[in-house]
Amino acid sequence: MTGAHRTWLEPASACKAPVSTPRRAMGLLLGNGVRFGRAVDVMIAGEGLETILSLRQVMPSMPAAAALSANHLAALELPAGLRRLYLARDDDPAGHRAVETLADRARAAGVEALTLVPALDDFNEDLRQLGAEVLRNGLCAQLAPDDRPLVRLT
Repeated sequence: MTGAHRTWLEPASACKAPVSTPRRAMGLLLGNGVRFGRAVDVMIAGEGLETILSLRQVMPSMPAAAALSANHLAALELPAGLRRLYLARDDDPAGHRAVETLADRARAAGVEALTLVPALDDFNEDLRQLGAEVLRNGLCAQLAPDDRPLVRLT
Protein backbone atom coordinates (compact mmCIF):
# COMPACT_ATOMS: atom_id res chain seq x y z
CA MET A 1 0.00 0.00 0.00
CA THR A 2 1.39 3.38 -1.02
CA GLY A 3 -1.39 5.70 0.12
CA ALA A 4 -5.00 6.12 1.13
CA HIS A 5 -7.94 7.95 -0.37
CA ARG A 6 -10.95 8.97 1.70
CA THR A 7 -14.30 10.34 0.56
CA TRP A 8 -16.78 11.64 3.11
CA LEU A 9 -20.38 10.85 2.13
CA GLU A 10 -23.71 12.25 3.26
CA PRO A 11 -25.52 9.19 4.74
CA ALA A 12 -29.00 10.36 3.71
CA SER A 13 -28.18 10.90 0.03
CA ALA A 14 -24.97 8.94 -0.70
CA CYS A 15 -23.59 12.18 -2.21
CA LYS A 16 -20.38 13.80 -1.06
CA ALA A 17 -20.72 15.24 2.42
CA PRO A 18 -21.11 19.02 2.79
CA VAL A 19 -17.63 19.53 4.26
CA SER A 20 -14.89 21.83 2.97
CA THR A 21 -12.85 19.00 1.42
CA PRO A 22 -14.97 15.85 1.00
CA ARG A 23 -12.17 13.96 -0.77
CA ARG A 24 -8.69 13.61 0.64
CA ALA A 25 -5.72 11.49 -0.31
CA MET A 26 -2.43 10.93 1.46
CA GLY A 27 0.72 8.94 0.88
CA LEU A 28 2.96 8.27 -2.10
CA LEU A 29 0.46 9.08 -4.85
CA LEU A 30 2.67 10.16 -7.75
CA GLY A 31 3.00 7.28 -10.19
CA ASN A 32 0.48 5.17 -8.30
CA GLY A 33 -3.27 4.78 -8.43
CA VAL A 34 -6.20 3.01 -6.88
CA ARG A 35 -6.08 -0.36 -8.64
CA PHE A 36 -9.07 -2.53 -9.51
CA GLY A 37 -8.02 -5.98 -10.69
CA ARG A 38 -4.52 -6.99 -11.75
CA ALA A 39 -3.40 -5.73 -15.14
CA VAL A 40 -1.70 -8.40 -17.20
CA ASP A 41 -1.75 -7.05 -20.75
CA VAL A 42 -4.72 -4.64 -21.00
CA MET A 43 -6.07 -2.02 -18.59
CA ILE A 44 -7.96 1.25 -18.28
CA ALA A 45 -6.54 4.31 -16.54
CA GLY A 46 -8.51 7.41 -15.58
CA GLU A 47 -8.41 10.41 -13.30
CA GLY A 48 -11.02 9.74 -10.67
CA LEU A 49 -12.57 6.94 -8.70
CA GLU A 50 -16.03 7.82 -9.99
CA THR A 51 -14.87 7.50 -13.59
CA ILE A 52 -13.20 4.14 -13.08
CA LEU A 53 -15.99 2.72 -10.93
CA SER A 54 -18.54 3.78 -13.56
CA LEU A 55 -16.57 1.98 -16.26
CA ARG A 56 -16.26 -1.09 -14.04
CA GLN A 57 -20.06 -1.22 -13.80
CA VAL A 58 -20.18 -2.32 -17.44
CA MET A 59 -16.68 -3.87 -17.66
CA PRO A 60 -16.17 -5.56 -14.27
CA SER A 61 -13.37 -7.83 -15.45
CA MET A 62 -11.29 -5.07 -17.07
CA PRO A 63 -8.34 -4.14 -14.83
CA ALA A 64 -8.27 -0.42 -14.10
CA ALA A 65 -6.48 2.29 -12.16
CA ALA A 66 -7.80 5.61 -10.84
CA ALA A 67 -4.93 8.08 -10.58
CA LEU A 68 -6.96 10.52 -8.38
CA SER A 69 -6.09 13.65 -10.40
CA ALA A 70 -5.14 14.75 -13.90
CA ASN A 71 -1.54 15.39 -12.87
CA HIS A 72 -1.27 11.96 -11.29
CA LEU A 73 -2.81 10.35 -14.38
CA ALA A 74 -0.10 11.87 -16.55
CA ALA A 75 2.54 10.37 -14.20
CA LEU A 76 0.94 6.94 -13.72
CA GLU A 77 3.47 4.09 -13.81
CA LEU A 78 2.48 1.39 -16.28
CA PRO A 79 2.62 -2.25 -15.25
CA ALA A 80 5.23 -4.48 -16.87
CA GLY A 81 3.89 -6.56 -19.74
CA LEU A 82 1.13 -4.11 -20.68
CA ARG A 83 0.34 -4.17 -24.41
CA ARG A 84 -2.78 -1.97 -24.55
CA LEU A 85 -3.81 0.95 -22.36
CA TYR A 86 -7.24 2.55 -22.52
CA LEU A 87 -7.26 6.12 -21.28
CA ALA A 88 -10.61 7.26 -19.87
CA ARG A 89 -10.57 10.96 -20.69
CA ASP A 90 -12.50 13.60 -18.78
CA ASP A 91 -13.75 16.32 -21.13
CA ASP A 92 -11.83 19.29 -19.74
CA PRO A 93 -8.42 20.84 -20.56
CA ALA A 94 -6.62 19.10 -17.68
CA GLY A 95 -8.09 15.73 -18.71
CA HIS A 96 -7.04 16.20 -22.32
CA ARG A 97 -3.46 17.12 -21.33
CA ALA A 98 -3.14 14.22 -18.89
CA VAL A 99 -4.33 11.69 -21.46
CA GLU A 100 -2.01 13.07 -24.14
CA THR A 101 0.97 12.94 -21.79
CA LEU A 102 0.30 9.38 -20.61
CA ALA A 103 -0.49 8.22 -24.16
CA ASP A 104 2.86 9.58 -25.38
CA ARG A 105 4.68 7.82 -22.52
CA ALA A 106 2.83 4.56 -23.19
CA ARG A 107 3.58 4.61 -26.91
CA ALA A 108 7.24 5.36 -26.20
CA ALA A 109 7.25 2.20 -24.05
CA GLY A 110 5.70 0.14 -26.87
CA VAL A 111 2.19 0.09 -25.41
CA GLU A 112 -0.80 0.75 -27.65
CA ALA A 113 -2.70 3.71 -26.16
CA LEU A 114 -6.37 4.24 -27.02
CA THR A 115 -8.50 7.07 -25.67
CA LEU A 116 -12.03 6.42 -24.41
CA VAL A 117 -14.22 9.51 -24.79
CA PRO A 118 -17.42 10.01 -22.77
CA ALA A 119 -20.62 11.28 -24.37
CA LEU A 120 -20.94 13.94 -21.63
CA ASP A 121 -18.25 15.44 -19.36
CA ASP A 122 -17.06 12.15 -17.84
CA PHE A 123 -18.03 8.48 -17.66
CA ASN A 124 -19.73 8.86 -14.26
CA GLU A 125 -22.03 11.47 -15.74
CA ASP A 126 -22.66 9.16 -18.72
CA LEU A 127 -23.67 6.35 -16.36
CA ARG A 128 -25.86 8.55 -14.13
CA GLN A 129 -27.52 10.63 -16.87
CA LEU A 130 -27.63 8.26 -19.85
CA GLY A 131 -27.66 4.84 -18.16
CA ALA A 132 -25.63 1.67 -18.32
CA GLU A 133 -26.87 0.58 -21.74
CA VAL A 134 -25.81 3.83 -23.44
CA LEU A 135 -22.46 3.72 -21.62
CA ARG A 136 -21.97 0.08 -22.63
CA ASN A 137 -22.78 0.77 -26.30
CA GLY A 138 -20.53 3.81 -26.41
CA LEU A 139 -17.63 1.85 -24.94
CA CYS A 140 -18.06 -1.12 -27.28
CA ALA A 141 -17.67 1.20 -30.25
CA GLN A 142 -14.35 2.51 -28.84
CA LEU A 143 -12.73 -0.76 -27.76
CA ALA A 144 -10.45 -2.92 -29.86
CA PRO A 145 -12.47 -5.88 -31.19
CA ASP A 146 -10.68 -8.46 -29.02
CA ASP A 147 -11.50 -6.46 -25.85
CA ARG A 148 -15.25 -6.10 -26.55
CA PRO A 149 -16.08 -9.39 -24.78
CA LEU A 150 -14.96 -7.71 -21.52
CA VAL A 151 -18.08 -5.49 -21.65
CA ARG A 152 -20.93 -7.00 -19.65
CA LEU A 153 -23.95 -7.33 -21.93
CA THR A 154 -26.61 -7.52 -19.22
